[in-house]
Amino acid sequence: MSKPEYKDLLDAGTHFGHMKKKWNPKMKPYIFMERKGIHIIDLNRTIECMEKATTAMKQIAKSGRKIMFVATKKQARDIVREAAESVNMPYVTDRWLGGMMTNFATIRRSVKKMNNIDKMLEDGSATSLTKKEKLTLTREKAKLDKVLSGIARLNRIPAAMFIVDITHEHIAIKEAHKLNIRTFAMVDTNSDPNQVDFPIPANDDASKSIKVITDYVVESIKEGLSERKKMKEEAPAPATAK
Repeated sequence: MSKPEYKDLLDAGTHFGHMKKKWNPKMKPYIFMERKGIHIIDLNRTIECMEKATTAMKQIAKSGRKIMFVATKKQARDIVREAAESVNMPYVTDRWLGGMMTNFATIRRSVKKMNNIDKMLEDGSATSLTKKEKLTLTREKAKLDKVLSGIARLNRIPAAMFIVDITHEHIAIKEAHKLNIRTFAMVDTNSDPNQVDFPIPANDDASKSIKVITDYVVESIKEGLSERKKMKEEAPAPATAK
């Protein structure tokens, strides 16, 4: 697993924090200095925290549990969606619906509805509908799909969440706390790192910075999944009764 070097993080602008006046004092241990009114993140701490976080994520993936990716801000959406899809993990990149985790049964019903509409439109059972009814169904499907496609195959609450920008995703953080879902996140200088179990101090606004961290997270998950696969293959077959 190729870990991003100090230079990779530097090139991606991972060290650029927010303006000093916007800072959260709890980020002090992760700040290296201030330059021209902007806080500079200590990349040595970023590497250290990233290692800790990815080691834990690898174990979660190895145990077969799910890690949900959450990033609804524009510059993070596509990066995070592609990353989650590459490891078959659930994701939320359009918007976080209040109660998405705390009211999971209701969300599951909406997913079921989306799947049913999908089935109707595909297997031809919608042919008896009028053009207008069909159009209404198609629109509803598109609306549901936009918000719920990333969690369509999620049957239970995930074990963990990987979040980009915890201030922006404060509702997701709140729900994770309520349900004891372990949290991993990119945390910028304007946020409270104590809100998450595994903060990774980093610029959460620049797409290059988001990508370099997310790519490494994905690498660690892939490693966990392949170790799980290997473990299953090597497991002795159950003895058959004579």
